[in-house]
Amino acid sequence: MNDTPGRLLTLLSLLQTPREWPGSELAERLGVSPRTIRRDIERLRELGYPVEATLGAVGGYRLVAGAAMPPLLLDDEEAVAIAVGLRVGAGHAIEGVEEASVRALAKLEQVLPARLRHRVGALQSATVAVTRGDGPSVDPRTLTAMAGAVAGPERLRFAYRARDGADSRRLVEPYRLVSTGSRWYLVAYDLEREDWRTFRVDRVSEPFATGARFTPRPLPMEAADFVRRALRGERTYPVDVSFAAPPEELPGWLREAAAAEADGARVRFESGDAPEWLAARMALTGLEFTVHGPGFLAEAAGALGARLVRAGA
Repeated sequence: MNDTPGRLLTLLSLLQTPREWPGSELAERLGVSPRTIRRDIERLRELGYPVEATLGAVGGYRLVAGAAMPPLLLDDEEAVAIAVGLRVGAGHAIEGVEEASVRALAKLEQVLPARLRHRVGALQSATVAVTRGDGPSVDPRTLTAMAGAVAGPERLRFAYRARDGADSRRLVEPYRLVSTGSRWYLVAYDLEREDWRTFRVDRVSEPFATGARFTPRPLPMEAADFVRRALRGERTYPVDVSFAAPPEELPGWLREAAAAEADGARVRFESGDAPEWLAARMALTGLEFTVHGPGFLAEAAGALGARLVRAGA
């Protein structure tokens, strides 16, 4: 194989399989001399791929973990599997990986050939994911369209249904996607209203990047803080709960609002979730807890407990 770039890609693809390759076998596979293989290995190392050479009568090479992750080569099956997995992770806001899932999915789908995009869509439409139900699921294509517009940056158009059911068309300069663990929000500058807005992504449809580039405006605060402030304007209520566990043992969605106490942690935050669901979600932590307020949340927790006792009997 005389094409050096093509040979390097083929060599890298072989090395990414979890085994050790003798230099003679690599040379035979690629139709070159062992000396050429050694030079190609050095080129890969210069590009940041940590290729380890082993000693012995034959000697061999393998790709090992390095300080940074260089680009990977994926075959068709691997690319489809990863894309489907990322779509599930992004669409259901899995706590802790949701934003990374969207970024990775946007990058992967940008370079997927049409034949593979079709396979990914067909596979996902034929399967159902069982999720925790923390909030409404989101079409990953909507998320990737938005993520691509944020990265552009490109102005974005979409249809939006407000909380009261009113439909509108929006033209925005997207700034950030923010996950609360149960819902996705887009922080964007609304060009028609000439102000910053948050949009619940599950209420968005038909998003598309217009191709019009823009210089991002400075948001007056962190995007996450902007979403929190916006949520206070919705139908939220203050939650005050004690857990019989230190803050570091609480799940991430509770840990940020937790303060250490002598016998555990006191958690105070604003919530817009249905009291029944919030009570069930706290029960699913597996930790003992006491609701100090509001009263209707304590009643919901009590009703849930009584229902579970009856079910167990």
